[in-house]
Amino acid sequence: MTVPEIINEINLIESEQKRRRRECKIDEYNAGEKKHLKQIAFHQCDKKNRWVFGGNRSGKTECGAVETVWLARGIHPYKENKPRDGWVVSLSQQVQRDVAQNKILSYLKKDWIEDIVMISGKKGSAESGVIDTIYIKNVFGSVSKIGFKSCDQGREKFQGTSLDFVWFDEEPPEDIYIECKMRVLDKCGEVFGTMTPLKGLTWVYRTIYLNESMDPDVWYEQMEWADNPYLSKDEIEKFSKFLSQEELLSRKYGGFASGMGLVYSEFDERVNVIEPFEVPIDWYDKISIDPGLHNPLSCHWYACDYDGNVFVIAEHYDKQKTVEYHAERIRDISNRLKWPVKNGRLEAIIDSAANQKTLASEKSVTELFYDYGIIANPYVNKDLFAGINRVKSYFKNALGERKLFIFKNCVNMIREIKGYFWGNNDAPVKKDDHAMDELRYYIMSRPENKEKKTGEKSIISRNKEKLIRQHRYSDLRYKIN
Repeated sequence: MTVPEIINEINLIESEQKRRRRECKIDEYNAGEKKHLKQIAFHQCDKKNRWVFGGNRSGKTECGAVETVWLARGIHPYKENKPRDGWVVSLSQQVQRDVAQNKILSYLKKDWIEDIVMISGKKGSAESGVIDTIYIKNVFGSVSKIGFKSCDQGREKFQGTSLDFVWFDEEPPEDIYIECKMRVLDKCGEVFGTMTPLKGLTWVYRTIYLNESMDPDVWYEQMEWADNPYLSKDEIEKFSKFLSQEELLSRKYGGFASGMGLVYSEFDERVNVIEPFEVPIDWYDKISIDPGLHNPLSCHWYACDYDGNVFVIAEHYDKQKTVEYHAERIRDISNRLKWPVKNGRLEAIIDSAANQKTLASEKSVTELFYDYGIIANPYVNKDLFAGINRVKSYFKNALGERKLFIFKNCVNMIREIKGYFWGNNDAPVKKDDHAMDELRYYIMSRPENKEKKTGEKSIISRNKEKLIRQHRYSDLRYKIN
């Protein structure tokens, strides 16, 4: 074989490889050396209400399209498979054609398609028209349906059908979201959304991001450009130059814009919230309580390392319970942590309002806590603005350093931080702030850095301190230039 013939043969082979990759795109999804770990986390999650808040080009739409195809075809690698029908919901028919519809067609092998019903255009070139329904041959020998809906059709067009899943490509109006949740109710189905949060603090912020109702089926992930292993650094730098800081928050990081009213705007969940680890007992510092009977009682356990970093490591948060109940839960958590006691009692700080007696009891809350084994010190610094400013400096100070880290299992504190806003009277809105109050009491009462103890530290202590330093400086890659 001559050299030109060899070259021609190689070109033919490469052309065939490209064709096969193009027609079998779904087989290549996260299958190479490069893997989009947050896409995989989304697919692995078993919650029935899953969302990805992602910047443009972060890979969010890809995982929504692949999830839809996997479910309809019956080939989901992380879930029990069965015949499933679903909807894809876009903002308009034009957006449907240009984005979600195009992505799904790119991941469908041609021999999987039984039929396509068009709204406009020809099914022979479906990508150029607007699709109503794709009928897909599933692995069970039957046919699954992927229907396409657009929000500009109005809520009435979303009534009447029982479905297994709904994918929202970008943020829908709340009434359509609720209607779609009703569509999956009969089959115990699921909804999932992929969106760039460009509309500000809408119902998605309250219902999904804050999860105000504490729905256990709600889950979300934030995707940014850096999470996409297929996006080059040159592209990231080029895009960043032409965006304002607010646009960067949404389009690069998948964060919610219009956060100007947040009290703790310095808080960055990607950095200030960390995975729990085994905290050395000599870091243990204080328990802080904001009391409540009808309102929630908030209690958190705080640790402080030798560099002055503060860690919120455990949480008790409940309402409409007695002091006896709260005290028992606080003791249980403290026993699990091996928290130190003094003369058989735990020590804590508490809002000074706990010293007041109520009509329902002859004893104050502090006295009742003492009866149940907890010495609650009510002499805390309640200066609101000084306390807020100090907490803000712990979340992120003027040098960009972060010294306050919250274990991700302290879900109520994290939720309150994300929903803590300034009101019209230059003070925070007095709502859902119980953890915010006792966080402030602790930070205002925090002593100076502990003096290092002499002697060789354990391997665990050294490893944990190394981990903390990594968390402390990891936010540098999130810094907006």
